[in-house]
Amino acid sequence: MKPMPLVPLGLTALLGACAEMGTDVDPILDGPETAQFQSDLSACRTLARGQSQLERETVAAAAIGAGIGGVLGKVDDEGDALGGAVVGALTGAAAGASKASETRETIVLNCLRGRGHAVVN
Repeated sequence: MKPMPLVPLGLTALLGACAEMGTDVDPILDGPETAQFQSDLSACRTLARGQSQLERETVAAAAIGAGIGGVLGKVDDEGDALGGAVVGALTGAAAGASKASETRETIVLNCLRGRGHAVVN
């Protein structure tokens, strides 16, 4: 079985999972929860999930990784450009997904702060 068709499928699955990553943060509050907190938390999580530019950034990181991996794979005498591209794409996508997760978490926490909640993390 050729690895190439699996790469787009793997990246698609990774991007699908990325939309939720970072939004499940459980904020620590300095003080008791207000009656509005759970509603605001839900709204802030929805806001963070809706940031589609984070998926585009992850795809760009995967493309850059594939390019670099392909070049490095071709340069190596025993290397394989396709194998290098696959590894580079997956590495780039993972790095992009990690950054997207951190950004979504920051969006949730800042959104809650903006709504008047004393969030400490």
